[in-house]
Amino acid sequence: MVPFSRRSPKMAGPKCPRCSQVITPEDTPAFDANRIIHLDCERPRGLSREERALLFKYCFQHAVVECPSCAQDFRQNELGTDLVADRSHLCPRCRVDLTERVREHLYDCTRLPAEVRSLAREARAAARRLVKARQQESDPADVLMREAEAAIAALRETIGREVVGGPGDADDG
Repeated sequence: MVPFSRRSPKMAGPKCPRCSQVITPEDTPAFDANRIIHLDCERPRGLSREERALLFKYCFQHAVVECPSCAQDFRQNELGTDLVADRSHLCPRCRVDLTERVREHLYDCTRLPAEVRSLAREARAAARRLVKARQQESDPADVLMREAEAAIAALRETIGREVVGGPGDADDG
């Protein structure tokens, strides 16, 4: 066992300056200048703005999740919200948090154009790589932050083009 004084604090990961909690690769980060922060400190693994926009645009007309407890399929507008506990994407029957399963649907949904789906995956992967690099406090963290920001910008640009007049209108499916 490594003595405490020789343990590397690097593996703990970056802390969000707003809530002082560790930011993990599974969390949804945002960027504030050169800092990584939680997009939502109350729901660190909540869906990003881009993920919510894509779900609304491409997945509103079909089921996005199956509850593992109830074995029922739900559309996003059928999912529950707990305003007191500040939770969303809950099974309306058993109140299980389905956020991660909704996210999995988004990245696998064939109703998203291939380019959009690919950019969404790359944006999420770039953010995860950045958090992992910051956990190790490695030199390429600044490069990875720029990559993550560029991936998110490319996704936003593509979403903007799709919204202006591209395929996949909510009435299509």
